[in-house]
Amino acid sequence: MVRSMTGFGQASRSIAGYTVQIDVKSVNHRYCEVQVRMPREWLKYEDLLKRAVQQEIKRGRIDVFVTVEKQTDAAGSMEIDWPLADAYRQAAEQLKVRFGLEGSLTVQDFLRIPELITMRETAAIPDEEAEQVWKACINDALKQLIRMRESEGGHLAADTTQRVETMASLLEQARILCPQSVQEYALKLRSRIQELIQQPVIDEVRLATEVAIFADRANVDEELTRLQSHFQQCRQLLQSAEPIGRKFDFLVQEMNREVNTIGSKANHAGLTALVVEMKAELEKMREQIQNIE
Repeated sequence: MVRSMTGFGQASRSIAGYTVQIDVKSVNHRYCEVQVRMPREWLKYEDLLKRAVQQEIKRGRIDVFVTVEKQTDAAGSMEIDWPLADAYRQAAEQLKVRFGLEGSLTVQDFLRIPELITMRETAAIPDEEAEQVWKACINDALKQLIRMRESEGGHLAADTTQRVETMASLLEQARILCPQSVQEYALKLRSRIQELIQQPVIDEVRLATEVAIFADRANVDEELTRLQSHFQQCRQLLQSAEPIGRKFDFLVQEMNREVNTIGSKANHAGLTALVVEMKAELEKMREQIQNIE
């Protein structure tokens, strides 16, 4: 199936008390280039995300944006440093005895002690389990991205197919005009010679030779045959399940070369008009295939 290189996908998962959201965006690019932007503390999963993308996408610039937010219901738990609290209490008792002080420690006094109470994060899940969650998240995002690329690719394939068939129709018209161009040249040459020599009888052998030379020089049968072959290759590519963008771009270059050759050989108004139409279709086709994977 033909795929476009433009698309977007999004997915989210819960990992160790955090909500991870992955956004994947792709645009045109000559090769497959993957850029991942994610919080520094999660960078160890960057390669995993890149590999997942490269397994599914063969061409385009793919930007992966990762956002991580702590879940409100996963605040962790409070931990009290009991040895530190006991040490402070014992120190307070010693001060009271040594200096004859009154009073006792309150909860507020303990809360003012630095690092007495700390927040303990939710226990991290094992790396293997975390990797599976990350893979599931990026794969879901990629599925959405691929669906969008395939949907747009279908429109590109339909448009490109129509242009290939239009060019095939123009090619058949060119086949009909080629013999006519030689006949018209022979008539024009005969008329011109008669004007120059001002005689009703001309050298038919010389005339036939000149016409034969022109026919050989203006012959575009090879170019038309190669164009027809390229059209068939285009049809096959559009039915392929593999990425076709680069191959199609090469075929368009080859077709453009053949059309230019026909244009340089054509000495006929009708053929020239057909060449102009072919070049216009090729230009539109070139614009479309720039977005095919």
